Formats: sequence, C-alpha cells, structure tokens
Amino acid sequence: MKEINELINLDEPGWPLVQEWISEATNLVEVLPNDAAQAEAALYQTQVTTRSPMGAIIHSTGGILVDNGWLRILGSGSAKLNRSLPAWNLGKSFEQPGDAPSFLLVADDAIGGFWAINGGEFGEDTGNLYYLAPDTLEWEETELSYSEFLTFCFNGDLDEFYEGFRWKGWEKDVSGLDGNEVFSFYPFLWTNEGKNIDKLERKKVPVQEAYQLAQEQRDTFEEE
Repeated sequence: MKEINELINLDEPGWPLVQEWISEATNLVEVLPNDAAQAEAALYQTQVTTRSPMGAIIHSTGGILVDNGWLRILGSGSAKLNRSLPAWNLGKSFEQPGDAPSFLLVADDAIGGFWAINGGEFGEDTGNLYYLAPDTLEWEETELSYSEFLTFCFNGDLDEFYEGFRWKGWEKDVSGLDGNEVFSFYPFLWTNEGKNIDKLERKKVPVQEAYQLAQEQRDTFEEE
C-alpha cells in the first residue's frame, strides 16, 4: 500500500476543481467538515490520490450532502454522516484495506438506493457508476464516471431521476434523517403493492440494515 505522503498530491490537488463544481451547483450542496487525522486514515485505507475527485472529497470533507440530505456522497466521515467511504465498504466490497474491490460503494440516498463504481463486478465498463435501485434491486448502469456522477448530483434534475419516489413533504422528512439512516417503506418498493410512494408506510432504519435487506432479497430473487 502507498504511504499517505504518496497519496496527497500538492502539485495538482483535485479539491479546488470539486470546489468550483460545488460553487456552480444548481442543487443544494452541503460540504461536511472533516477531522484531519480521520481524513488521512480514510485516504490511506482507500488508496486513491487527492488528485482525483474521490480522493479530494475523502481527504478534504467528511462527506457531501445534496438536496436536503437526499443524496449522501461519502468522504472521511462527519457528525452528520458518521461513516467513511472505506469503513462503509469494509466487509462489503473488500475484506481488508488494500484489496482491489470489484465494486466500491461511494454514495447512497434517502430511500435506500446505493451508488457504486464498477471494478469489474458489473461488467467491462470499469470506472463507471451503477445504481442499486430500491424498486428493482438491480444494479443499473448509468454510463457515468465518478466525476460525471458528481456533476449529476450537483446540477442534475433529481426530481426527474427520482420521479415517483418523492412524497409530499419529503424535504422536511429527509432533512431530519441521520446520515446513517434511510427510509424503509412498507409494502416494500420492489413489490407490486409498493408502487405509490404516498400511500406507503415509512420508517427510519439504519442504512446498514437497508443494504443487508437488499442483498438478502436479491439472493431470494436469484434463487427463484
């Protein structure tokens, strides 16, 4: 594994570019504060350089919240989003820091959708983002690179992308979520009965619980 001084790029840092994207964002973006030691540890565990937007976000932020916290882009962890990118992936996409993951979870949303970079798990388009949709439980290709994904988060039409998944008053409800929580719906979004978001029961659950349930249900679908 590369040492931390090899990962921090002082000549061509990526953070000023990400800051420029944020300053021009049309969606509401909140950059979370970080802890310097925690940020260095997260960068070391992820083994990406700060020249890249991902490395810059891990090293310079505790994470980024978009649209009242509807989208959570993982960084090095903060009070509002108390999980770092490598800590969240540990045991999911890799077993030990330094492993080459076949996918890397980089963001998630308030309804239990998960965004991951393809490292070979989903096909040959390595480096592109895939979205684990909560209504289909399928990893859907987006044809977006990580940088393009950030542009989508900052400037994309999120109402259009999440059409049918935003209930009346979602802004207030989502702003009250902890970054380690998502909404769980009943009937489940992947059922025939779970298609009208305004008629479903919803409750806050730990994001880990939502991810685990999605994986278990995916296994059930594959067995069927």
